[in-house]
Amino acid sequence: MALCPAAQQASAVSSTTLLEAVGLECVRGDRVLFTNLNLALYPGQLLQVEGSNGAGKTSLLRILCGLAAPSEGEVRWNGRAIHKVRQEFMAQVAYIGHHHGIKGDLTPVENIRIARGLGRANGAVSIEEALHRVGMDGYNDVPARNLSAGQKRRVTLSRLLATLNQVWVLDEPLAALDIKGVGLVEEMLSEHLLHGGMAVVTTHQPLSVGHGRMTRLSLD
Repeated sequence: MALCPAAQQASAVSSTTLLEAVGLECVRGDRVLFTNLNLALYPGQLLQVEGSNGAGKTSLLRILCGLAAPSEGEVRWNGRAIHKVRQEFMAQVAYIGHHHGIKGDLTPVENIRIARGLGRANGAVSIEEALHRVGMDGYNDVPARNLSAGQKRRVTLSRLLATLNQVWVLDEPLAALDIKGVGLVEEMLSEHLLHGGMAVVTTHQPLSVGHGRMTRLSLD
């Protein structure tokens, strides 16, 4: 298992915002997916998690954002275990998994409005602007169930623009997107890192991020 280079900085933690994992182990059934995993992520950094199907990429992402517990070890936010600062930590995290996480009976506007209500709304970006940015003009009032898989993914991605979260945890965000959509995600990630954001991403496709520093972690 390859260790993220950023983990080497863990001993030099100062007042800088930091997401770190210490001694993580994940067991599913009778299989150990990974063990003694350490990493550290600072503002302006993107960690791309790589590995074959079943290697534990999704499990790691769910552990890092507090949706699942590791078998051993812990995840820390600014030096404290995330279960001790759960409310503070979760307010900073945006998680996008394999499922789009939108309600089919609601329109894109209604879905994003709910996301803003549950999280911290980005006052600098309106719902309409967020949907425009992801290329969903003209679909504001269309029930999400009538959208294509790629369009649903774009609505999901617009939540990242409409809310304020320092940490983006994205599991296969390029799924169902065309070449233009892939470029959009890369642009969004680049801007997020430029403004001090942090990201953990899994993808089977290569990523090109113009700003920030990208490191890789292999679970194979």
